[in-house]
Amino acid sequence: MSELRWDPLKMSWVVIANERGRRPRDFILERETVHLAACPFCAGNEAKTPSELFAVRPGGGAANGPGWKVRVIPNKYPILRIEGQLDKKGVGHYDTINGIGAHEVIIETPDHDRHLADLSVAEITDVLRAYRARMLDLRRDGRFRYLLIFKNHGLEAGANVPHSHSQLIAVPITPTVVATKLSVCREYYERKERCLICDLTDQEVADGRGVVRDDGDFVVFAPFASCHPFELRIVPRRHGHDFGLLDDGALALLAETLKDTLMRLRAVLRDPAYNFVLHNAPPMHPRLGKPDYWSSLPYDYHWHIELVPHLIRPAGFERGTGFYMNPAPPEAVARFLREADLSVSR
Repeated sequence: MSELRWDPLKMSWVVIANERGRRPRDFILERETVHLAACPFCAGNEAKTPSELFAVRPGGGAANGPGWKVRVIPNKYPILRIEGQLDKKGVGHYDTINGIGAHEVIIETPDHDRHLADLSVAEITDVLRAYRARMLDLRRDGRFRYLLIFKNHGLEAGANVPHSHSQLIAVPITPTVVATKLSVCREYYERKERCLICDLTDQEVADGRGVVRDDGDFVVFAPFASCHPFELRIVPRRHGHDFGLLDDGALALLAETLKDTLMRLRAVLRDPAYNFVLHNAPPMHPRLGKPDYWSSLPYDYHWHIELVPHLIRPAGFERGTGFYMNPAPPEAVARFLREADLSVSR
């Protein structure tokens, strides 16, 4: 029988369709491909992009030229622009704000044919270092309320340029999804003086059925109330609200976890398209009239990563109810991924 499950972090219901008994092969899709005559993200094509903001260059060398391992640039066609003022206005019962923000691209490798799962742990660590550097820089701008780092892998997941890259977007408002998590975590801490995400993670580890990987530093699990088939959450076992505070050693441990997880997905689902989202604490800018607004954030919030393969599409039921229907029970998903033959994903 199907089962409705409640997610206290996202404040949403999901239908787990247990009786369908679908296996990984039922979710394997033929991937669409995009071919570019000249990829602007490849080494040697630096002049085709805006000037770089950050780069990992082991041998030194001049900016905006070859010799880099990771390169961060402004998006050539940003959805939000950094220049200007917010200019908040009311339009009848509606509100508007100028499209102020930042939109950057993190090019993860100079090699067009390698993806994040193909990179070594050291190379993925460099990508994470770029995330940290740009996050620490942009959070100094008092106009930005939230910084979102995400990755679209595959055309089906929104990657129009096939060269492996991530994106960082700074926005002048707190997104509703983020605001919900922040509120829920703060209310939980006020009631119990504990972190909700710590408690949920401890429960998953104690149960064990949804756990894919746990090395003592980071745990990967298919959440009990997963909205999507093969949805995964990566959580640091040590409480921390801010990804930007991680040192290089912690980034290397996260890189190892991330590579292992991507290789398991590749082995089981044959390199599916996916979205990867880093959920971090917002910049702690002072709020007018609310001197204690961020006082509990280091205690009640816990940064984490959500990784969601694109295997099914929402339909009328999901759009009409806000419930998601997941035909792959998370306990089965975790078992498939734990038992994955990683030799086939190399």
